[in-house]
Amino acid sequence: MAQIVENPLILVDGSSYLYRAYHAFPPLTNSAGEPTGAMYGVLNMLRSLLLQYQPSHVAVVFDAKGKTFRDELFAEYKSHRPPMPDDLRTQIEPLHKMVKAMGLPLLVTPGVEADDVIGTLALEAEMAGHPVLISTGDKDMAQLVTPNVTLINTMNNTVLGPQEVCDKYGIPPELIIDFLALMGDASDNIPGVPGVGEKTAQALLQGLGRLDVLYDNLGSIATLSFRGAKTMAAKLEQNKEIAYLSYKLATIKTNVELEVSYADLNMSAPDIDVLQQLFKRYEFKRWLADVETGAWLENKKGSGVKTAGVAKSASAVAEKPKAAAEAMLPQDSYVAILDEDTFVDWLQRLKKANVFAFDTETDGLDTLSANLIGLSFAIAPGEAAYLPVAHDYLDAPAQLDRASVLERLKLLLEDEKVLKVGQNLKFDMGVLARYGINLRGIAYDTMLESYVLDSVGGRHDMDNLADRYLGHKTITFEEIAGKGKNQLTFNQIALAQAALYAAEDADVTLRLHLAMWPQLKQSAELLRVFNEIDMPLVPVLSHIERTGVLIDPAILSVHSQELTKRLGELEIQAHELAGEPFNLVSLKQLQAILYEKQKLPVLKKTPGGAPSTNEEVLAELALDYPLPKVILEYRGLAKLKTTYTDKLPLMINPVSGRVHTSYHQAVTATGRLSSSDPNLQNIPVRNDEDRRIRQAFIAPEGYRIVAADYSQIELRIMAHLSQDAGLLKAFAEGKDIHRATAAEVFGVPLDKVASEQRRSAKAINFGLIYGMSAFGLARQLGVPRGEAQRYMDRYFERYPGVLDYMERTRQQAAEQGYVTTLDGRRLYLPDARSSNGMRRKAAERAAINAPMQGTAADIIKRAMIEVDAWIQEQGQPLVRMIMQVHDELVFEVHESVIDASSQRIRELMEGSMALAVPLKVDVGVGANWDEAH
Repeated sequence: MAQIVENPLILVDGSSYLYRAYHAFPPLTNSAGEPTGAMYGVLNMLRSLLLQYQPSHVAVVFDAKGKTFRDELFAEYKSHRPPMPDDLRTQIEPLHKMVKAMGLPLLVTPGVEADDVIGTLALEAEMAGHPVLISTGDKDMAQLVTPNVTLINTMNNTVLGPQEVCDKYGIPPELIIDFLALMGDASDNIPGVPGVGEKTAQALLQGLGRLDVLYDNLGSIATLSFRGAKTMAAKLEQNKEIAYLSYKLATIKTNVELEVSYADLNMSAPDIDVLQQLFKRYEFKRWLADVETGAWLENKKGSGVKTAGVAKSASAVAEKPKAAAEAMLPQDSYVAILDEDTFVDWLQRLKKANVFAFDTETDGLDTLSANLIGLSFAIAPGEAAYLPVAHDYLDAPAQLDRASVLERLKLLLEDEKVLKVGQNLKFDMGVLARYGINLRGIAYDTMLESYVLDSVGGRHDMDNLADRYLGHKTITFEEIAGKGKNQLTFNQIALAQAALYAAEDADVTLRLHLAMWPQLKQSAELLRVFNEIDMPLVPVLSHIERTGVLIDPAILSVHSQELTKRLGELEIQAHELAGEPFNLVSLKQLQAILYEKQKLPVLKKTPGGAPSTNEEVLAELALDYPLPKVILEYRGLAKLKTTYTDKLPLMINPVSGRVHTSYHQAVTATGRLSSSDPNLQNIPVRNDEDRRIRQAFIAPEGYRIVAADYSQIELRIMAHLSQDAGLLKAFAEGKDIHRATAAEVFGVPLDKVASEQRRSAKAINFGLIYGMSAFGLARQLGVPRGEAQRYMDRYFERYPGVLDYMERTRQQAAEQGYVTTLDGRRLYLPDARSSNGMRRKAAERAAINAPMQGTAADIIKRAMIEVDAWIQEQGQPLVRMIMQVHDELVFEVHESVIDASSQRIRELMEGSMALAVPLKVDVGVGANWDEAH
């Protein structure tokens, strides 16, 4: 049986479930005569699946109403199917409500089928290294199967991996589309080639290969040993259009534009009230009792827990008893510290521990305003305690005084020699800073240990790590606090529940460290990344977050008013060009105006077959038509207004008067930092309106903004990695690298390079970093594909070391399954070995770029650590690091030390890593960020 890796993303074909349940279960009704059989069958299969695999990420996908793009391709597609029975149709809406109430994400996307949504999410998750389990009964889904994407049929518990697909259909998953194109699919009314059945299709594909190969070698078909081989070439030739139409109809789309990512498909706690209401109405009495007792998704037989990190068969996963994980994490030894003697005893035990885990519990997630409610500690597996300090309901004698406790804990928490381990310690550091505690001795962070081990191996939060490495399902916050508007804050939670939850956090953190640290120590390179980059960066990011940035809301308010006026003008202009009023943000109305009334050429269609109005299409149409240009400007300004000029003033902290972002170390695949609330990484700089946003980022009185930006850092890293003589020489001589490339590619003297040639060379330089093809370059430059290919050929002739690097990197990715940065940070690329050409090419493009992007991220992280150490040595707030944005660091610097500080910042950044070419940092100074940039 195919193996299923622990905690897969589960994608359920809800429409397949619906019809199978309708026909498989008897026509049940409730006492009011309402049909219930299909609902019961679907929920029964869903519940069984969830109990068996206990996923953290899951989605149930249904077909939307109306036609899809396949109906546009072939009017007879599924036309033979009778209308949906009324007694099935009436069950869909309440079933959707039940699925949502179970805590499962439900997806319904117009214009495509559920298969296409599932295919898109499956590919996205697999590209990120996350295993996928698709629950369906449809054979066309077999085309999605890979070593990391598995099918399961819950009606008979059959699991299909690549080998099982071969065993069942006689061909591998990558030939399933060709298989269906040849033999057709009666269930979907896909015609196929007349006279080709299952055995003939198998013989053709096994004998020669996929559809394109068959049509390229029609003369060889007669040599194959199956009945009718001699006349088959003529049949194929006669029905070529039908074959390729069938191929299109059978192909599951994997590029549907969705509003969610696979990572957003978190399974949440059931909405008990809604489930009770629905189960009462439809008289699912046994399940109603389970919901009322809290056992709705509890496996009474104890199955479903998975052993982390080991691929197992479905049966092995199901048979492992839940009790094993509970026995591994005994919770009866957890302690609540409620009196002085217990506190003193634990304080001494913490001081003597070689390393202890700790965690803070708060009444919020904003470190600038969250109050400390308690702390938990663990000194050995199973030995954990919770110290409550601010629960509302506890009487004073039963709760130690927070100020007194923190005063005595301060020395311990600030002692560098007492080593601590935590999960996302940056948060705890920020919380404790509010109480005057400068957390030191933070030696290990389990979130970062997991991230350094495998950035794409799954999410790095505690719940997922506990499941992955310990086979343990942690207590979730929703389980003790509820959810929605009535959710309790931690200070309101009963002590017994709070102590168990908090102590488990510390215990799990310590156990995770003990599980992951031995793995990390096996690689000197990964250990270096952890010890020299990621861990030392934690306090640096905490400093930056707590410092925040100063924003002038008046500047943004004026800008917002001007944008409002300009948007009104653009709306009037658009109405005049259209000849009638319409809603500029309505896609349907815009499609009607552009394509039906004005008859503009359709350059691209949506998955649903409608003419596209995305930015890329409008930009191309705007070259020849005025209305698309107006629409593009309207969209850009509207986004600027809602995202920045309106929103940023609302994010100013009332206590500090500044805006405080949150930086994330364990999100991107390559090691780059990201930020949120607000996202400072995406503030645009394309035009004057964009740059006006940066004008609102101002320096306080007596200070100036200093922006230090690495110049062409990824190209310099490319020169180092490739050791190409031409690139090394150009950078060593301080040449304009884009002008130098243009001179080489276009064969002109350096001083004769035209601005258009430099622009093309810049596109080539950066396009190669991201693995751009000649087709992509042609589109970007607006030249024929052949001309773009000639540019690239000349580039590789002049810079042969770059081509050698790209080939070496592809080979390394295929052989090792990962590529590395200069410091040794790894990016795993499982698809580098994929038999699916599209997936393999995407992985190869990522492999080429990742060492450069990841090394650039490591360089600026090292620079941040060095600069922060220098700032801390100053002992006075004359220099403050306030932002990190891609390859740029932004500071507030006192006017009295501008020159000296700018020079020192440049020296530290340029010296953060030694490359074969010099690192160059451009430093600007201004009253605001725009002036300094």
